Amino acid sequence: MTPSTVRGLALPTPLTSLIERGLWRHPGDAVLAEVIPWFESPLVFVSGPEQMEFESQSMDMFADDPHRAFFREARGSTSTGPLELPWLDVEQAVLIAVNRNPGDDIALALDYRTDPTDPRVVGSDFWTNPCMCEWRVAAPTFSAFAARLGL
Repeated sequence: MTPSTVRGLALPTPLTSLIERGLWRHPGDAVLAEVIPWFESPLVFVSGPEQMEFESQSMDMFADDPHRAFFREARGSTSTGPLELPWLDVEQAVLIAVNRNPGDDIALALDYRTDPTDPRVVGSDFWTNPCMCEWRVAAPTFSAFAARLGL
């Protein structure tokens, strides 16, 4: 079977498998808080590739508007130097979880800069420094993230 793609990026096989089996779902706020203790606001998991494509479009808006640098989202292809954390390269990212509460503008993303087959999971951190978003590692790989969630 051909892997599902979002924004031209192949979803990790473990994620595709979880989606196909109906097992890619939020494990509960308590479990998520244990896995990502610094992440303070509630999330919803994005259910499938089509929804991931839709939700990920918001990254383009933030990356293409210089007045929204607060979100630290940019395009690696137009960056003057390497684009590393705490910045998110929107051309190498897919949103997999988004804010439950409208207006929170928070997310978890697959960050393909580390591995095209098992990307790391990063989260937007607005709590450590309320003046600027910092993208932080939530798990070194998607596989590790799914295992820690018990999925």
